[in-house]
Amino acid sequence: MRRRLTILSGLVIAATLTLSAFYARGGDAAAVVTAAEVTRGAIVTTIVATGSLEAVTTVQVGSQVSGTVQALYADFNSIVKKGQVLARLDPSLYNSAIEQARANLIKAEADYERIRVALVDAETKLARATELSARQLIPANELDTAEVTRASADAQLRSSAASVTQARASVEQAAVNLAKTVIASPIDGIVISRNVDVGQTVAASLSAPTLYLIAADLSQMQLNASVDESDLGQIEEGLPVEFTVDAYPRDTFRGVVKQVRLNPLVTSNVVTYAAIISAPNPELKLKPGMTASVTVEVARRDDVLRVPVAALRFTPTAGMLEVLNVQAAPPARRPMVWQESGRTVVPVPVKVGISDGAWTELIEGPLTEGTRVITRVALGDAASSSGQPAAAANGNPLMPASPRGR
Repeated sequence: MRRRLTILSGLVIAATLTLSAFYARGGDAAAVVTAAEVTRGAIVTTIVATGSLEAVTTVQVGSQVSGTVQALYADFNSIVKKGQVLARLDPSLYNSAIEQARANLIKAEADYERIRVALVDAETKLARATELSARQLIPANELDTAEVTRASADAQLRSSAASVTQARASVEQAAVNLAKTVIASPIDGIVISRNVDVGQTVAASLSAPTLYLIAADLSQMQLNASVDESDLGQIEEGLPVEFTVDAYPRDTFRGVVKQVRLNPLVTSNVVTYAAIISAPNPELKLKPGMTASVTVEVARRDDVLRVPVAALRFTPTAGMLEVLNVQAAPPARRPMVWQESGRTVVPVPVKVGISDGAWTELIEGPLTEGTRVITRVALGDAASSSGQPAAAANGNPLMPASPRGR
């Protein structure tokens, strides 16, 4: 959806004049002509959209372990610092887990020591058997048995060492889980959402449950505006933006287009794109989630010659040309307006620039400020019996009606 808005430095004094029946052909036809003046002023082309406000940086604070919420130390709108404790989970299960892990470590260390002693004994027996076998005092199979016993003890010792390492890691893991029952803030900010209460159970088996939502800094917001695909080509980074929110209808907030995201959103077969707009919020009036009416200024011309759009859209019919004593309309190879010239009208080709829906910029052409151009012609009733044209609304067929400002 595109809508062009007119943002004017001052209300334009557009003298829209109605001249009634200033031409009559053969005494049986008349024309009521509506004209407007060419003026000088500003033309601003804008695109209108809607969007929602959000914090630039928002962090979800969750729990990596499951448990029952034992205490909460922050609430909505709380100002928090990095490292500040926000909540605690019941640590009883994790205290038990760490004690069990420590017991398993002690057992693993004892097994390691026992097997180490067995290895020393096996090495001693192997050395004795080797000496005796060299003197041929024992059978060869006894030497083989001593070697197997020593190798088996060595393998058991290495396995026991791995068990000790595993048990020590289990103790460290249990300690880490116990520490995670204390949930701290990862950033400085303000709490904008709290999702749990004391006594509530949080389960972190599949995904980390969110306990708090913290905004880093509400003095700098961003606006996520939905831009229609037909307007996307005109949206660029750096364009100025004005927007309003329902909470402060008399205030106009300003920002700048920061990014146009290329991820399309299709809703009811309507394709829109997200334009991210920076929104300074020094007074903290803007709150996350507010809906904003956005006006993006895509083009602006100040102090330019301009003509009403209605004058460019006006195309006389053959009957109008006959009543106005104009031979024929020239071929329309470029935009054209019809200018009042004495008691007739003449076509004037022009070159136009941007438009805001009410006014169009004149780039080239012979028109000057104050020139009257035709915006409408209505064929009137038959002329009076005296051969004069029908009277105007104000009773004078040659005098204009009262001016009406646009």
